Amino acid sequence: MSEFDFNELDHTELGLTDGQVLEMYRYMLLARKIDERMWLLNRAGKIPFVISCQGQEGIQVGAAFALDKSKDWLCPYYRDLGMVLVFGQTARDNMLAAFAKKDDPNSGGRQMPGHYGDRRYRILSGSSPVTTQVLHAVGIAYAGILEKKDHVVLTSCGEGSSNQGDWHEACNFAGVHNLPVIFMVENNKYAISVPLTKQVAGGDVSARAQGYGFPGVKVDGSNPLAVYKVVKEAAERARRGEGPTLIEAISYRLVPHSSDDDDRTYRTREEVEAARKYDSLIIFKRYLMEKGLLTEEKDQDLLAMVMHEVDEATEYAEKAPYPDPEDLYKHVYA
Repeated sequence: MSEFDFNELDHTELGLTDGQVLEMYRYMLLARKIDERMWLLNRAGKIPFVISCQGQEGIQVGAAFALDKSKDWLCPYYRDLGMVLVFGQTARDNMLAAFAKKDDPNSGGRQMPGHYGDRRYRILSGSSPVTTQVLHAVGIAYAGILEKKDHVVLTSCGEGSSNQGDWHEACNFAGVHNLPVIFMVENNKYAISVPLTKQVAGGDVSARAQGYGFPGVKVDGSNPLAVYKVVKEAAERARRGEGPTLIEAISYRLVPHSSDDDDRTYRTREEVEAARKYDSLIIFKRYLMEKGLLTEEKDQDLLAMVMHEVDEATEYAEKAPYPDPEDLYKHVYA
């Protein structure tokens, strides 16, 4: 990871307007502040669980901006708050899910936070076992070929999930059938407590693409413009009928694996603090300021707007009704 990669990229050369990159930053900030609020609510005993996006917002927002929200599909994993926000979910939607309320659009209060699924925005429902969404993504991509639809499917997971059998089966099938799917691995260096060195021989997930017959790309996940560029290229390639792409976006998980994890048992505070220098929010803010698109005053105004949105969403969700008891039997088939 390097903050200096921005010197090699300019948003206008990528076809992004000043307004679009400011909106990217807003989504990154919104994801971070929703996430931080959920941690506070969890520690206050008001919500049961948090699984965090902190440190990976640049990947998620950069990727989502490169897709066509009117027709493309997301099969995200549990950390992808920034991604689902760009595709249409709101702070209120995610707070309803955190409080397990009746109007939670993901599951009607039946699932833990982070189990995204929203038919309004072509976000496929996620499952608690990791990596199942990758197989489902391949199925949606294959259906698009059969039905002659022009959609691309982006599916994401952590690097730990890329060691599962489901992931390898999905990549092989997509390569054989030349499917319009993007496999995005958000490599945050830890599969819960297991470091990358004990997960992936050679250290590069992207190198595995060669065995499946399609390109593998490694990108600095702290740079949302770099992520945008590679996902845009992968989507265009898929629409041309040239098949899948594997993208490994390098990041760092800035908080514990979940609200039930104590990461002090497997990594030092010095390591975490050193990684904070490469926080995509800090780096992208600096880029926008260097381009003259953002000032400290404007940033504070934006932060105030985002915090108002998070406050409103929290208050609304906390007061919202829980599911009716009889809803317990909905969608239960045996």
